[in-house]
Amino acid sequence: MTSATPRPASDYPPGGDAFRHRDLTGIAQLAPWEISYILDAAEQWVELNRSGAAKHDDALKGLTIINAFFENSTRTLLSFEIAGKRLGADVVNMHAAQSSVKKGETLIDTAMTLNAMRADAIVIRHSASGAVQLIADKVDCPVLNAGDGRHEHPTQALLDALTIRRRKGKVEGLTVAICGDVLHSRVARSNILALTLLGNDVRVVAPPTLIPPALDRMHAVPFTDMDEGLKGADVVMMLRLQNERMDGAYLPSAREYHALYALTPQRLEKAKPDAIVMHPGPMNRGVEIDSSIADDPVRSTITEQVEMGVAVRMACLDILTRRKRGVPGWN
Repeated sequence: MTSATPRPASDYPPGGDAFRHRDLTGIAQLAPWEISYILDAAEQWVELNRSGAAKHDDALKGLTIINAFFENSTRTLLSFEIAGKRLGADVVNMHAAQSSVKKGETLIDTAMTLNAMRADAIVIRHSASGAVQLIADKVDCPVLNAGDGRHEHPTQALLDALTIRRRKGKVEGLTVAICGDVLHSRVARSNILALTLLGNDVRVVAPPTLIPPALDRMHAVPFTDMDEGLKGADVVMMLRLQNERMDGAYLPSAREYHALYALTPQRLEKAKPDAIVMHPGPMNRGVEIDSSIADDPVRSTITEQVEMGVAVRMACLDILTRRKRGVPGWN
């Protein structure tokens, strides 16, 4: 294989060369085989979590993980906490409302404080784009991005990719429609990066005001007509309207948005008969998705995504701490 030939996503190098990064701050930093490596690693944790007998592993025994969440979260925080504990780590949650940031401490001072605590890995969620990378540059341990502003949410994209692969039998060569508030969504950004990198046809379906201006550089095709965007889709990924990030200038009303862009049973018929429906949560039922679809046990993968999130985050914590733990081949 010459240097000009891209390595297939299913073919990754041995040992630590399979994932060379100290941190996981975004999908943009990853090669296709690194994504596949994480997904393959997550499979074992899916089986462990489903075993019912022993939902615990001592891979991270003696290590301390800090979940530093400067932005509110339920699913992501619980998922990382469960992931760390199932690997045997000591997990400490730091909530923004209880932190010195509320007292005026700068982000760099907070990073230095976290570093002085000698954690073995830090998971960070922050409302400002780039905040996670800033902290990662200041600390001596691996940092995982649990969502930063409009930038990225890499583990969400990874868990979505794992869900697609398990449901469709592959995560390449598919048509994926990402629908809704793409402009404000770090989930959408990370998914577009991951799914295009893995060789999928990615469409973005949204009102013109909610389509990112730089979409043409992300190899995704924009649609402003929901029915057209869903035609022939293998995967329909709905997004929450992030009203907290809007000033009222993006949409006339929730009722009009539902009429034009909500996923209804009639609209889902435009996609392939075996298309799956995804949503990162939390959902606005009756706004971007009808309850009959969200609760459909055959088409909806929403609860499965939550399950895959724990396994993917276990894989990420395991992989990023292997050098610290002296795992053979990870020098």
